[in-house]
Amino acid sequence: MKCPFCAYPESKVVDSRPAEEGASIRRRRECFACKRRFTTYETVESLPLVVIKKDGSRQSFDRNKLLNGMIRACEKRPVPLTVLEQCADEIEQSLRNSLDQEVSTKRIGEQVMERLRDVDEVAYVRFASVYRQFKDINTFMEELNKLLQNREG
Repeated sequence: MKCPFCAYPESKVVDSRPAEEGASIRRRRECFACKRRFTTYETVESLPLVVIKKDGSRQSFDRNKLLNGMIRACEKRPVPLTVLEQCADEIEQSLRNSLDQEVSTKRIGEQVMERLRDVDEVAYVRFASVYRQFKDINTFMEELNKLLQNREG
C-alpha cells in the first residue's frame, strides 16, 4: 500500500479490525520509509446492478429510490424507518444474490409489495395502486379482496 505522505510503496499492517458492522476491514498501517501511520479500508467490490425500466431504458440500481418509494407508501402509518431500511437491505441483497447484473422494475416492485404486505397492509395497497397503476375502483377492490382472502386463508 502506497504511503499517502511520502508515496513509498511499502507499509506494514499495525492493527486490523472489522468496520461498518463487518462490511469492511479497517487497517492501521505504518510506512517503512517515513514511519508515519495511516488508515485504509478494505471492502468487497460489488458489481453494478442495472435496472431495466418498463420503457426498456436502463439505469443503475438506487437503494434510496427503493427506500423512498416504501417511505411514501408508509406515510402517516406506524411503520418505523428501521423496518423499511431492513426491507430495502433485504431486497437489495436478494437482487445481488441472484447474480443477475440486470433486473426488471417488475421484479423489484413484486419484492417490495411482498415485504410491505407483511409490514403494513395499508402501505401495501398504496404501493400496489401506484405500482400496478390501478385504473379504476374495481381494480382497487380486486386487490383488496385478494388481500382479505390471503389474510383469512
